[in-house]
Amino acid sequence: MMKKEDLYILKRRIKAWCNSMAFYFCRVFPIDKKLVSVCSFEGKGGFGCNPKYVVEKLHEIDDSLKFVWFINANVWEKKFPEYIKKVPNTLWSRAYYLTRAKVWIDNYRKPYGTVKRKGQYYVNTNHYTLGIKTVGLWRGTGFSKMAYLVSKNDSDMIDDLIIDSKFCELASPKGLIYDGHYLKTGAPRCDVLYGDRSVIKQMYRAKNNLPEDAKILLFAPTFREGAKNGKRFVYSQFWSVDFKHLIDCLEEKFGGIWYICFRVHPQLAAGFSDYENDEIAGRILNESQADDLYEIMAAMDAYMTDYSSACFEAAFAKMPVFIYADDIAKYEKDRGSLYWNMTTDSPDKVTANQEMFPGKDWVFPFSIATNNDDLEHDILHFDQQKYEVRLAEFFGKIGLVFDGNASEKVAEEILKRVV
Repeated sequence: MMKKEDLYILKRRIKAWCNSMAFYFCRVFPIDKKLVSVCSFEGKGGFGCNPKYVVEKLHEIDDSLKFVWFINANVWEKKFPEYIKKVPNTLWSRAYYLTRAKVWIDNYRKPYGTVKRKGQYYVNTNHYTLGIKTVGLWRGTGFSKMAYLVSKNDSDMIDDLIIDSKFCELASPKGLIYDGHYLKTGAPRCDVLYGDRSVIKQMYRAKNNLPEDAKILLFAPTFREGAKNGKRFVYSQFWSVDFKHLIDCLEEKFGGIWYICFRVHPQLAAGFSDYENDEIAGRILNESQADDLYEIMAAMDAYMTDYSSACFEAAFAKMPVFIYADDIAKYEKDRGSLYWNMTTDSPDKVTANQEMFPGKDWVFPFSIATNNDDLEHDILHFDQQKYEVRLAEFFGKIGLVFDGNASEKVAEEILKRVV
């Protein structure tokens, strides 16, 4: 008797084959050399992440380009610039516009059954570069057969994958099931974090009616993902952080009046309501519904997460980063592995997983707290000068590319194909 997972995969294969017929049918339409198709977070995302910054730069350089952006029905009201046409993220819509577009831009995976035709250019911007949690085959049995098939189908179509470091080059073949060409430009979404952020910070405080000297910590936990019988699901968890004590510690260490800005993953944002805590009433901001994390991050003074890869990007701006991971052992077991030896090494010197990065002496650059007492210690003993030295050493060893011009570099590569 066929296993449930194998039966599910067979059904998905048949469905994918049927869906692919729509793409072949739409080949009666010619490729439009000026048409660029865009998607983010499987249609759940708005005008944000890496695709946003690439599209803005493309439009700035060549305003004759036409853009379509695939949107799911439940987020259709999200706002986009007038030069972008929103289109439904449905099978026939994808088949028509993807088959006609000269350029594809995506930060996730294309649906199983998507077919690219000769002469098209697909640049995948991904939605993370450096990371803590493993993906793909690095997860072992945590990576389902179905997830492999979806990843492989997408990776085989990619012409260029955007990366920012040696870390990505070593992690991607098994992590993203990708052995193709890389664009080592850095992540376009991080351009906004480069250089002076004072104007962005001032504008954000004015927009939210905060004092000009208000200080804000961005709390952006990762989302949890699992699979059962080959089917993927996403779930959230309650946090054990004592946010009142967190604010007290931040104010004791850094001075000023501190606020906490919540930002859950786009996969969870649609179902996330405001976090309520009477102890810190008036000190909470919720940006989970906002389309672009990075304009928000650029306005922040500190960052905290459990396993989100954005911790490294917050560090590009040299803002203090704190890791609060109260379930490391369980999370590592559920995930299959982590890129860092967070459960075996001393918290003071967490090294890179040697199975994945043999011979690399990379040291995780952030403090790791597993409870509120640890977090208090990490904040009160934070040393900005030592922190920046540690970051510089880490980024130097991994060969980080970050100069504030990633969007332009990617746009120039795309424009070479639009001829």
